[in-house]
Formats: sequence, C-alpha cells, structure tokens
Amino acid sequence: MGIPGSPFSKIGIEITDSIYTVLNMAIMTRVGKKILDILGESNEWVRGLHASCNVDEENRYVCHFPEDNTIISVNSCYGGNVLLGKKCFALRIASYQAEKENWLAEHMLILGVENPKGEIKYICAAFPSACGKTNLAMLIPPEIYKKQGYKIWCIGDDIAWLRIGPDGRLWATNPENGFFGVAPGTSKKSNPNALASASSNTIFTNVVQNLNDNTVWWEGLDNNPPENALDWKGNPWNGKKSHEKGAHPNSRFTAPTKNCPCLSAEFENPQGVPISAIIFGGRRANTIPLVYETFDWNHGVFTGSVISSESTAASTGKVGVLSHNPMAMMPFCGYNMGKYFAHWIKMGKLLGSKAPKIFSVNWFQTDKNGKFMWPGFGENLRVLEWILKRCEETVAPNKTPIGLTPCTKDINLSESGVSPETLSKLLEIDTNLWQNEVNDIEKFYSRFENDLPPELSQELEKLKERLKK
Repeated sequence: MGIPGSPFSKIGIEITDSIYTVLNMAIMTRVGKKILDILGESNEWVRGLHASCNVDEENRYVCHFPEDNTIISVNSCYGGNVLLGKKCFALRIASYQAEKENWLAEHMLILGVENPKGEIKYICAAFPSACGKTNLAMLIPPEIYKKQGYKIWCIGDDIAWLRIGPDGRLWATNPENGFFGVAPGTSKKSNPNALASASSNTIFTNVVQNLNDNTVWWEGLDNNPPENALDWKGNPWNGKKSHEKGAHPNSRFTAPTKNCPCLSAEFENPQGVPISAIIFGGRRANTIPLVYETFDWNHGVFTGSVISSESTAASTGKVGVLSHNPMAMMPFCGYNMGKYFAHWIKMGKLLGSKAPKIFSVNWFQTDKNGKFMWPGFGENLRVLEWILKRCEETVAPNKTPIGLTPCTKDINLSESGVSPETLSKLLEIDTNLWQNEVNDIEKFYSRFENDLPPELSQELEKLKERLKK
C-alpha cells in the first residue's frame, strides 16, 4: 500500500482461495517480488486471510485484529470484504497504526487545483456515501474556468494517508493503485473521467453483460440498454422490456489509477503532496450552508466529528433519515472513536500554525419544491476557489455563529445559472434550525460517554453561546 520505498507505505500479504480477489488486488495494490524484496526479514506486515467458504450473506465475518496486524474474512466474495488492502487494511488497521505512529489514515479523496498561473494547491475531502466523492475527485472545470486555464488533478478518490513532513506541514498520499468505483450512475455526463478510467484493463462486477458484443452496461450509463443480455445474476435480460434492474445497485468497476485522464503527475511521488485545506461534507436539505470555514483546528475537528447525512431512497428505502458519520469514518475506524477524535486534536497540536484550514461544504440544499439549489458537479470548483482564497487569506469572510462564510461577491457565479439571491439563501444561517442541530449533536455525543475529548465538549458549548448571542 503506497509507493514502494515511500515513508508513507505499508506492506501486507493476503492468502485467498478466490482468483477474483487475486486479479482485483493486482489492480488495486502494488504486488510482486519487488515488495517481498523491500520487506526482507522485517516482521512489519499485515496478515490477511480470505476464505470464500460457502459465500453466505447471513453468516459472513470480516474480522480485524489491530494489535496483531491481522484481518480474517470468511464467507464473502464482495470486493470491500475481500480486497483486504482496501477498507480493511488501508483504513481499519491503518487508522490504529496511525494513532500509534502520529499520522492519519482517512476516508478522503485527494485532488489538486491548478490556477491560471500554473500553481497547484492540494485538498483532502471526506464525505459519506452518496455525496459525490468520486465526482469531486475527478471534477471537470466549468467552461468559463477551463478557458482561464484552471485544471483539476486527481490523486485519489477514496483513501488518504497523511503525515507531518520535514517542513512541519501535513502531506498526503493515496495508498491505493486503482479505483473500486460504483458503476450505476457513472456516465459521460456525470463523470467522464471515471468512465474513461474504466475503458481498459478493468474488471466489472455484477453489471449487465451484452451478449451481442460482449460489452457491459448499467443503469445510468446511457438510455440504450441491451436487449440480448445477462443481468447481474447471470439470468437472460432484455433492457427494453424487463421491469427489473439489470445491474446490482452496488455493482463495481476495478480500474488501474493510471487510466485516469486527470491523474496528477504527483501520484507516484513518494513524499506525497502538501495539503492546504481539509473539507468535510454531508448530504443535507437545509441547516448546513453551502460552505463555511471553521475558526481553528479544534473547531474543524468538532465539525468533522458531527458530519451527518440524510438518507436517499437508493440507500435505505427511506428518505431524509439523518445518520451521523464522523469524518466519514464510522464504518472504518479500527479503534475507539472517542480516542480517534483525541488523535485528531493531538495532530493539530503537532502541526501548530502549519495546520491546514478546515472547511464544511453541503452541495445538497433544496428549495421549497425539493429541487437542488446548487448545480454541483463541475460547478463545485467555484466553492473550491473560495476555499483556496481563504487559505491564502486574499478574501475576507463573514463571521457567523457556526463559522466563517463567504461574502456573496466572492463566489464567482458567472455562467453558473445561480442567482445572487439563491447564493444568499445557500449561505444563510437559520439559528432555529441550528438549535435543533445542537440538540442532535448532544444526543449523538452522549454515545461516547467518558471517551469524548473535553475539547469537543468545549466546542459544543462555544457553539451554544454563539447561537444565543
């Protein structure tokens, strides 16, 4: 995991009875004798055992033993459970290692924003599922920005390992070597870079197989489903007549990172890239504004710790159910979540004045008719531009009870289709809604009991005081 020989990298060995797992791991990670040569006689490696056994969804076990650097996965063949370098190693085991060794293993994308002067600044961002993480990692700038010379460079769409560099700044690398992307909804319109990444040397799982030309298809790819095909279960399927979906909602493509058209030249840099900003976000119809900057590192940790998202019908069958997912790490943290928060606070102390600024974003606010108010996708670059201006402190913000928001004049709306009035609404702070938010945060924090760091309790009290004023 990581660039061989890099100070960021870690090594694992997985034993499996599944050729599917072997072929996917050969894309997602760096494999071969060269890795064994680097390991040498060292005992510092993660042990991974995967056994397909009976492939029983009611009796599957994915077990992590952080103290022993060991993962055991039984009765499953789903990629997230059997490609043990991914969530199992790179997040659950690595987060435990990171806490012991003073670094961070995070469920974050890494992207570079190149401005017209050719300067590139790097951002990490954490979002729960269904919040557009891969789309942001591979963002295509709006035409008005393209003409000016703006470019986006992808380093990773899912996992970031972050260390304090010799210069005292926070540096990040992507420990993976491939994309394990969700296929449904991926198209030339929604994410052309992701589709291009899956154009060759790619494994497709649980999609539709077109028997006429041996190509693949999934819902959202285009409006021309094949008529002579096999669905994800291997049954005959006619896309023009069937009422059943052909591809599984979580069907996947496993593609080499080098296929990505916007892959950063720094992807293979063993030192990683310096991070200017960290972004946390969720899917909220109201309350959370389009973007705000946190007051300082601890306030940023507080903001990340209370990320919540409203469910979509696709994910749960119910709409608008609020669930908390701190730093988008709730399913992936390999140790006590309260201690994880404390580790973030400790990292802020180690970074001191060189800590990246921390921001919150919400692309998903809706109007009274339930329509999204912000266009999202490539237009999100307009928000990233303001974030980087704040990192350089070239624009002044508005101070609100929850953080620092943009002045409307400082978000470029040209050719966006968004009016200044709509932007004002997107940046509005409704103190009544925020009182409800505080109540929800208090309820959520009660789960951690004595493990919640006092710094986060203090941040909550400060928020209450600011809302009162």
